[in-house]
Amino acid sequence: MTVRIQEADFDLSQEIANLRQARPQIGAIAAFIGLVRDVNAGEAVSELTLEHYPAMTQKALEAIVAEVKQRWQLDDALVIHRIGRLLPTDQIVLVAVASSHRGAAFQACEFIMDFLKTQAPFWKKEQTPAGAHWVEARDSDALSAARWSDKK
Repeated sequence: MTVRIQEADFDLSQEIANLRQARPQIGAIAAFIGLVRDVNAGEAVSELTLEHYPAMTQKALEAIVAEVKQRWQLDDALVIHRIGRLLPTDQIVLVAVASSHRGAAFQACEFIMDFLKTQAPFWKKEQTPAGAHWVEARDSDALSAARWSDKK
């Protein structure tokens, strides 16, 4: 199980190839890639800057992955989250989960994303025509994470 926080972009094909390499037991890989949008809440976005506290963020992501390992039988998981200045269409995050069966892979991937959005200490600043502003947490993200509380 790997967690990486980095400025550099990632190569989806290479990351998936690394995840499944020499593992014939893997029957499914579910992946999610988050991208920078050019519009958020109806406002044009020209760039997004992601900031974090390195040790705190790494620990939070590792805790999310540890929780996933307890909930589902997985062969592996990968979380890559980018930081720094990003432009529309840039990749922000990759979550990939390998399992023997698709159900566990899909659910674990969705769980990681739901908790990454609510529990990982990243701060996002958008640059818009009206100026720069910090992005606030969304109620919909909290609701998505809350639905897992009764599904242990």
